[in-house]
Amino acid sequence: MTSRPLIAVLTGAGISTDSGIPDYRGPNGLWQRDPQAQQLVTLEPYLRDPEVRRRAWQMRRDGRALTAEPNAGHRALVELAGELPVRVLTQNVDGLHQKAGLPDRKVLELHGTAHRVQCVQCKRYGEMSQALARVAAGEPDPACQHCGGVLKSATVMFGESLDPVVLAQAEAIAKACDLFIAVGTSLQVYPVAALPRIALEGGAKLIIVNAEPTPYDEYADELVREPISQALPTLVQRFTTAG
Repeated sequence: MTSRPLIAVLTGAGISTDSGIPDYRGPNGLWQRDPQAQQLVTLEPYLRDPEVRRRAWQMRRDGRALTAEPNAGHRALVELAGELPVRVLTQNVDGLHQKAGLPDRKVLELHGTAHRVQCVQCKRYGEMSQALARVAAGEPDPACQHCGGVLKSATVMFGESLDPVVLAQAEAIAKACDLFIAVGTSLQVYPVAALPRIALEGGAKLIIVNAEPTPYDEYADELVREPISQALPTLVQRFTTAG
């Protein structure tokens, strides 16, 4: 009996734009519209400047990441995972893969989650919804209720390293997979951007689904430029029908 191929899917901000969450680096991305916004997710200014933290909490309160709904791209990956062995490695922090129906064990959140907060001092975790309730009640920069330390989103900010355990798991999946699909990611942010190379070195095929060119385009077996919410269901149907 032939074992079924393992598919690794790396997803970036592009898969969630149709859910109303803007990407960062695209032509209409957050950095293009507001270059100063990058400070809000960069560790050093966030820790140093209370005003940056206050703006960051307003961004979290007003952002779409916590209330957005999955789109056809997210749902297509649920369908794929129902037919074939799939592991989703996501740079996104919105939790939409799980909200669409993927079990936690099939999703590796490389950059953490926006649904929780963490104290930078005592490292305790809490729920983002509770922290935002404090903001709504009049605390513009809520501190940790255990030690008084600075609270941040439980995400990997610029200037922070990825969790080495999570990164090692992602690298192991990339090395073991037979097909690596990169969806909606610029493939420019390391160390995550090294995952396609690891997959290629392991003999995997590479498919890139992204509107803009990436550094890996010349190595891809297939490039898909169509909008992700249209392209991914079509791609998944091809694999599930073939299977």
